Amino acid sequence: MTALWVDASSGASGDMLLGALVGAGVPLDVVQRAVDAVSPEPVSLRVEPVTRNGFAATRVHVDVADSAHHRAWRDVRTLLLESALSDDVRDLALRVFERLAAAEGAVHGHDPLDVHFHEVGALDAIADVVGVCAGFAHLGATEVVVSPVAVGSGSVRGAHGVLPVPPPAVAELLRGVPSYAGPGQGELCTPTGAALLTTLATSYGPQPPMTTRSVGTGAGGRDPESHANVLRLLVAEAVGADERLVVLETNVDDLDPRVWPEVITNVLAAGAKDAWLTPILMKKGRPAHTFRALVAAGDADEVRRTIFRETSTIGIRSYPVERAALPRETTSVTVDGIEIPVKLSLLDGVVVTAQPEYDDVVRAAHALGRPVREVLARAQAAASAAQDAGHR
Repeated sequence: MTALWVDASSGASGDMLLGALVGAGVPLDVVQRAVDAVSPEPVSLRVEPVTRNGFAATRVHVDVADSAHHRAWRDVRTLLLESALSDDVRDLALRVFERLAAAEGAVHGHDPLDVHFHEVGALDAIADVVGVCAGFAHLGATEVVVSPVAVGSGSVRGAHGVLPVPPPAVAELLRGVPSYAGPGQGELCTPTGAALLTTLATSYGPQPPMTTRSVGTGAGGRDPESHANVLRLLVAEAVGADERLVVLETNVDDLDPRVWPEVITNVLAAGAKDAWLTPILMKKGRPAHTFRALVAAGDADEVRRTIFRETSTIGIRSYPVERAALPRETTSVTVDGIEIPVKLSLLDGVVVTAQPEYDDVVRAAHALGRPVREVLARAQAAASAAQDAGHR
């Protein structure tokens, strides 16, 4: 299985990630095709070998023409939805932009849909986000581990005047994520870099056991004397198939049962990989539930805080576990003209399960005016037929 380790000890930005991906072997035309599929105006990518404080690195320039357009998140969202991107790249890009817009909206008090990406900056953001998502999808990694993120220190001048480092949007994006000041002064992690890392990461920490195949070193535009302004990407084979996770659990006997579905939804949104309830009987015959959440170690603090906020518990236990998970891919089937994503699980390279995404089934059923059970049955039948025919 392919695993990636992102060394963000000198910070992160969209162009640094693009450079690291190309340096690690992702063909530039893979990235350029994805950008062309979305951008409403010409955008070209140009590779330049550079040196940053003794590090040979790759810089990817995003060349754009002058633009007279201001684009809000709602406009960029439409561009992505109407593009010819593959489903996996589109889904990643939507999640990154949504995360970025939500953070900017939260810190500036705006509706996320109305957050603007200013003129040429909108094209830069589209190229950085879509290009990085296409590069990560090309590598097909099942595990992306990100080091603690260096954010910088001091202050930076932005569109809203002088801001402290990390800027408000970066601090918002890195909630629950290991971060620190890092080397040198100034802004080391940009909002785009933070949004990409927090969307792509499956866990956070030092380099895991892995057999490295290639290393990409991506450079930013700045070249300070204090440190090498680079981000490293290690592309490797994971050593061992078991994933190290943490289970958080607590017994609750005084919470209105109607609240539990919302608790599970919020815990999953906080980063849990799974969450579930088990009915139990406590002392003096009191009925209760044991609530459990399965999380990566780097997400445990945020998920724990969410459980405390959303439930009446006053104590949470935790213990480490290992999980062996099958590699996953995404394809799609069509029901009466509406595309429905299907999650595939593979064993030794062979598809063993093909399951339509339920939320997309519901969306399709509403659009078609059909019962959900009928659309689900047809999507499952189409997925099974594709699986039997050997389609991946």
